[in-house]
Amino acid sequence: MMAGDRASAALGIELIQHGAGWADTRMTVRPDMVNGHDIAHGGLIFALADTAFACACNSWGPVTVAAGAEIAFLASARLGDVLEAHAEVRSRRGRAGIYDVTVRRGDEVLAEFRGRSAELRP
Repeated sequence: MMAGDRASAALGIELIQHGAGWADTRMTVRPDMVNGHDIAHGGLIFALADTAFACACNSWGPVTVAAGAEIAFLASARLGDVLEAHAEVRSRRGRAGIYDVTVRRGDEVLAEFRGRSAELRP
């Protein structure tokens, strides 16, 4: 899936490691990623978390998409920060799933994301 993900590639998001129901991604905050307050744009932090979520929920095999997601921003990121997102399954039942993603700068938690997934029918 990541090989064809041009959006994540354009943002410099890397898949670090993954397994059944989990994934780790990384992104460095570039000059074109900061907003008028000189902090990382929240939508780009969301994109990092969403990519980790997508990798985790597609790790089971069937094509899976987001049915919804929300994020809580706890601290700001700045130019040059290396951000990592860890996604992990919380629940899967039928074609639906719930995944939590934590975005960190080192040991500091910057955001918590919860995504709901839906497997597409073949």
